[in-house]
Amino acid sequence: MQRAQNPSGTLRFGVFELDLSAGELRKYGMRVRLQEQPFQVLAMLLARPGELVSREELQRKLWPADTFVDFDHGLNKAVNKIRDALGDSAESPRFVETVARRGYRFLAEVRDADAAAMRPAEPAPRKRIALRPVWQIGSLMLLLLLAIFISWRFYPRIPPSPVIRSLAVLPLESLSADASEDYFADGMTDELITDLGQISALRVISRTSVMAYKRARKPLPQIAHELNVDAVVEGTVLRSGNQVRITAQLIQAADDKHLWARSYEGNLRETLALQNDVARAIADQVRINLTPREQSILKTARPVNPEAYEAYLRGRYFWNKRTADGLQKAIEYFDEAIQKDPEYAQAYAGLADSYALLGNSDFTVLRPQEAYPKAKAAATRALELDNSLGEAHTSLAFSLGVFEWNWDAAEKEFRLAIALNPGYATAHQWYAMYLSGLGRFDEAITELRQAVSLDPLSLIISADLADVLFAAKRYDESIQQSRKTTEMDPNFAIAHYELGQALAQKKMYSAAITELQKANKLSGGDITCLAGLAYAYAASGKSDEALKLLNELKGRPNHRSQYAVDEALVYASLAEKDQAMAALEEAYQEHFDILVLQSPAFDPLRSDPRFRDLMRRIGLPH
Repeated sequence: MQRAQNPSGTLRFGVFELDLSAGELRKYGMRVRLQEQPFQVLAMLLARPGELVSREELQRKLWPADTFVDFDHGLNKAVNKIRDALGDSAESPRFVETVARRGYRFLAEVRDADAAAMRPAEPAPRKRIALRPVWQIGSLMLLLLLAIFISWRFYPRIPPSPVIRSLAVLPLESLSADASEDYFADGMTDELITDLGQISALRVISRTSVMAYKRARKPLPQIAHELNVDAVVEGTVLRSGNQVRITAQLIQAADDKHLWARSYEGNLRETLALQNDVARAIADQVRINLTPREQSILKTARPVNPEAYEAYLRGRYFWNKRTADGLQKAIEYFDEAIQKDPEYAQAYAGLADSYALLGNSDFTVLRPQEAYPKAKAAATRALELDNSLGEAHTSLAFSLGVFEWNWDAAEKEFRLAIALNPGYATAHQWYAMYLSGLGRFDEAITELRQAVSLDPLSLIISADLADVLFAAKRYDESIQQSRKTTEMDPNFAIAHYELGQALAQKKMYSAAITELQKANKLSGGDITCLAGLAYAYAASGKSDEALKLLNELKGRPNHRSQYAVDEALVYASLAEKDQAMAALEEAYQEHFDILVLQSPAFDPLRSDPRFRDLMRRIGLPH
């Protein structure tokens, strides 16, 4: 093993370099964050590759006698950080080996990059050329041609590089020492996913799924296998004042092969253009043919007010939390972004997304009459400023369908949203729920399976697929899908709710009640979970328990649109048709989410003229 001779220069091992003068560790030429103490430990190990460096030597060098620290804890922590940075493990080390109770040994070959670059090539010795007869030259040529033919005919050919048709943008790492700046790197990740997601020939994994790998130290081939992609993009973001540096690298997943790396720098006003440059470069590397529209999108990026952009990123950060508090905080930041830049289309789109969710039955923070007109107004303004925003078309479609029951206009917007941004999983998800509400279950299932392929770790998309399978009366498939969701997160209340309602339709009442009790407990008494449990009690003949929960449900204040439809479901299960229809009429006046009407729990009402008239007024097939 070659030993490094110049510990003051740049040492190279594998795909890494340690620049001792600059104090930087680099992978494929891009900086990897490593604190000072681990850096010094790594430098000592690299100076003596293949040799044992004792714990005592490291202590004398880096932790002098007058330093009052827990040396053992400090050294162990430093080595762990080195392994994290190198993607190494103590159990099967490629770089740093632990020698029990003695010290550490660096295993890989280390080269002096500076010396290798400066070393001149030795001239080859000159030889006297002897001339050969012509017939000998001809014979040699024939033998050479014969050898070429045999090699071509009988030896395996080198396969072409795999075609990249799918990729995941792993969370960009913030190089800022301030953890509160993570929102900025997360925002950059979101924007890059959005840019690449607009390329129709490329399947790009959505944010929800890739964020599960933030700070994960899994091998890239394993991550690619779990997400079912051909390649991954990883990189870093460094923000200093109004200056931004984005580094990105593209890695072929199957063999962990580095394909491309580059760094981009500019001021905050140019950030959108920098992101477009990265996306366009990646498209070039994976040899995707962009349509003229896609080329135009990736070439066009208006300058953005830095303060408005920062507020927008904070808004998206809180929106992605998908909690009532997070959505309300997101609205504050989107409003701030619009105040800073009144023509900032993406900020209006974020505002529309937030109001659309706050008026939905999953949150019931705002009444539909309050939330959806605001969502529609914000989406309309976003599209006036930039008609190419798939997210804004999605939010507009959601408002037109869920609140206004304008089904034709909603479908037109959904289709346009997906055409503009085929990689936007939420557009496929919400369009699927629209289709399910209209009873077009096969189309809805197709759209949701596409959403799952784009966002395989999304709990809500997985649960929505189970819900549509349930509405289509494909109960066994719904149960199987709900079990997949609970495997991803056993504490996800909606998954237990979906599983419980499918089990109830299979007349497996004991198992259904158990699942719905779990859902009720995990959700903190969510009204939908409470109504589902009451339904299961009623269907199993336990009317007293069902009535007790129904009275609890009726005692809840506010947001009568959702409570009324849940009450109707319980009344239907108790064969109380008049009360069920009265509750549905109340929900109708509030413009409730009609998706629930496709539930098999309402089957006893479908022949009732009042129910058929309700469906006609909403514009649904009956």
